[in-house]
Amino acid sequence: MSAAFESGPAIDVRNLNKHFGAKHVVRNVSIQVQRGEIFGFLGPNGSGKTTTIRMLCGLLTPDSGSGTCLGLDILRNSPAIKRQVGYMTQRFTFWEDLSIRENLDFVARLYEVPDRKSAVQRALDELGLAHRATQLAGTLSGGWKQRLALAACLLHDPKLLLLDEPTAGVDPSARRDFWEELHRLAARGVSVLVSTHYMDEAERCHKLAYIAWGELLAQGSASEVIDSLGLASWAVYGDNLATIADRLRDKPGVAQTVAFGNALHVSGSDGEALLQSLASVSRESNIRIEPVPTSLEDAFIYLMKKAPDNGAAPGERR
Repeated sequence: MSAAFESGPAIDVRNLNKHFGAKHVVRNVSIQVQRGEIFGFLGPNGSGKTTTIRMLCGLLTPDSGSGTCLGLDILRNSPAIKRQVGYMTQRFTFWEDLSIRENLDFVARLYEVPDRKSAVQRALDELGLAHRATQLAGTLSGGWKQRLALAACLLHDPKLLLLDEPTAGVDPSARRDFWEELHRLAARGVSVLVSTHYMDEAERCHKLAYIAWGELLAQGSASEVIDSLGLASWAVYGDNLATIADRLRDKPGVAQTVAFGNALHVSGSDGEALLQSLASVSRESNIRIEPVPTSLEDAFIYLMKKAPDNGAAPGERR
């Protein structure tokens, strides 16, 4: 482990920008991730998460901006950064007609891992893959493919993992196991930047950042992000909640209404105006209201609605 990495953040980048043609897909993004920290990267599809991750690991060169990854300059030292980073893409990119062991052996050869056979066996054992080592990758379920991808990321003993929506389409049990493994790695000093759409996963991160249409809108711990928005939230209970939501949407102080099971969460930044609007509707309808803590999901729905679209067609966003 390099001294630069030990003494500084795993990621420390400032004002990153990236264009694809006329589209400005990442705008002045600044992020700092500490060693042994799990940093969640959230935002809607097309918000610039993947482009930012690719700039961090040297697969894309920023148009402007500066910073370091593992103590190395992201503009001048991208080959050295790639050798110390494990990058897990959104899609399964391994060879389906090879076994788990054969896939790992091939990746280990690409990285020129010393004592390749032992490294592959260690990865199989640590990720619980040993009993499936001879199974073809193409026959694995989503959860087992995810384990294979993570094992491949760890073969060269990276100091930083960049994980791009690694649990998309994976069942809850496999997601839980995956996150337990991430926390074990973080406890060993491995830093993790992970993009996700799942709020339960976001709450398991040490820090979070929310990006929309290329702009970083919020950053900090889950509680810091929620507190920074200054939202008041109420739960509404009763019949015909869809009709109640329609009636509330244009009322003073109401920023959003979101259905949560048998309740309606109503939030806004003007707490007094929000309460008056709820009280007026409750007098006219058979509903019950009570204050509730603003959840992380409330906060991110609010940020997503508040964020200006950059004007790109959905197929043109990255």
